[in-house]
Amino acid sequence: MLKIGITGGIGSGKSIVSNIFKVLGIAVFDADFAAKQIMNENKIVQQHLIDAFGESVFLNNELNKKYLANIVFNDAYQLEKLNAIVHPATIEAGNQWVKQQKTIYILKEAALLFESGSAADLDYIIGVYAPKIVRIKRVMQRDNVNEHAVINRMNKQIDENLKMKLCDFVIINDEQQLLIPQVLALHKIFVEKAVAIS
Repeated sequence: MLKIGITGGIGSGKSIVSNIFKVLGIAVFDADFAAKQIMNENKIVQQHLIDAFGESVFLNNELNKKYLANIVFNDAYQLEKLNAIVHPATIEAGNQWVKQQKTIYILKEAALLFESGSAADLDYIIGVYAPKIVRIKRVMQRDNVNEHAVINRMNKQIDENLKMKLCDFVIINDEQQLLIPQVLALHKIFVEKAVAIS
């Protein structure tokens, strides 16, 4: 099965692009959502998180996202620790998910596709690009946080221009260009490639 990755920096609009592919009948694995689910449900991962970040990482049996974010987005070492706990379990969940899919090709959406090492298993990667100023505005509105907090998170991800150079295809989501025609053009390419290898 043809496996396509979709990535982009925070606020780039990965989820919107993924949703268009879903409307076209393509199965999408949302790695960021899966990671949150794993942290809330996987007992082994939960214990590792408690060992690494203390009992306060959970509040009423729910992941205390604000507490965890304050630790990991202010300390690169702590962020690495978190990723070392969560990424392997998320990659494994994605691999199990792929085995159950029946669509002509599948999409894996992840902000940290390159950083986590999960890009290696994919046939092609789509980058979703939006200018920094647009991304900052989107995340401030979405997460109700200030500009400093957004920039701090952005600085923890690899440079957006470098990330796009690592991708095979780039979708521009700058609120000027239409998304649907860009997605339809890629969908056509992927269907043709999937048919060719089947």
